[in-house]
Amino acid sequence: MKKILIVDDEPNIVMTLEYAFKKQDFEVYIARDGSEALKILKKDVPDVILLDIMMPNVDGYQTLKFIKEQASLKNTKVVFLTAKNKASDIEKGLKLGADKYLLKPFSVKKIVSEILELLN
Repeated sequence: MKKILIVDDEPNIVMTLEYAFKKQDFEVYIARDGSEALKILKKDVPDVILLDIMMPNVDGYQTLKFIKEQASLKNTKVVFLTAKNKASDIEKGLKLGADKYLLKPFSVKKIVSEILELLN
């Protein structure tokens, strides 16, 4: 079973994505900000992390830096899902090591297919 960690501070987004990925037989972990995500990542290694950038406490950029420093997470794919749509934001996210950079608002179907494609 594939594991996904969804990191976002918007409950509606989290619930929608959780439902969609459970329907695809994913084991779903939820974090509401970067610090919650880091706690989960100390215990579990997901196949993919869907990561918002603008969150309280620890933002998505800081979270990605931490992920990239962990040997245990070197095979974990990281996908930014964010409203930050300037070219400089996208460039920064990809430079930090994100595997994909997807924008909000989004189509759930598109997100699911992008993640499945990334994992295959």
